[in-house]
Amino acid sequence: MANKFYEPGERRAARVNDLFAAIAPRYDLINDLQSFGMHRSWKRRLLQLARVRPGECALDLCCGTGDVAFLLAEQGARVVGLDFSGPMLAIARARLDAESPLANHSSTPRPGLRVPRFLRGDAMSLPFPDDCFDIVTIAYGLRNLRSIEPGLREMWRVARPGGRLLALDFGKPANAFWRWVCFGYLKRFVPLFGTVFCGDSQTHAYIWESLKHYPAPDAVAAKFRELNCGSIRVVTLLGGAMSIHYGVKSA
Repeated sequence: MANKFYEPGERRAARVNDLFAAIAPRYDLINDLQSFGMHRSWKRRLLQLARVRPGECALDLCCGTGDVAFLLAEQGARVVGLDFSGPMLAIARARLDAESPLANHSSTPRPGLRVPRFLRGDAMSLPFPDDCFDIVTIAYGLRNLRSIEPGLREMWRVARPGGRLLALDFGKPANAFWRWVCFGYLKRFVPLFGTVFCGDSQTHAYIWESLKHYPAPDAVAAKFRELNCGSIRVVTLLGGAMSIHYGVKSA
């Protein structure tokens, strides 16, 4: 049976928006449960690779409830988190209110402020000029775009020459047995989280459905090369179940 939240083509964004509206209230809890808490270490590894320097400008695309945006800000970056899901952004902003009395949701950041600013927008048509961010990250969002190529081109466009581009997402393990274990977990067990917490198994069966259509890590790295990125790296995590792609925008 086709997954109701996965629809290729022009309707893809609308279906994904429906998905995140459905899962937003329990998104963080389910992330912790289905990854056994490991998603937090994978995001910290992303931050290590980003090599944040205080005062740099960072953009976190498909920021969701703000995990990576908050980590970037903790390292001293001036951060914008962007997502097209209003319910997910509402949670990110609630976290901001809870974690910092300096919250500022206006369109103009205050000088020296080191808390994320959250905006609603489209990752494939970013509301920023060329060459304005030192770091551009996307965690578990590239796989959800209608097409990853325009998403990567937008990441590249808004990065400054020498800026770092990083993408964290599910991988496809090279080892056949481990791939069978990981894919079996996604197909058979992860949908149960959707049933229990969202009343709909398809909310989390979506992960496996979207991964089937997502390129393998080497193919994603090839798309980084097509953008003329340098210093490309593919960092595999959990035996290849997850991967981080890293590249630097050439001058």
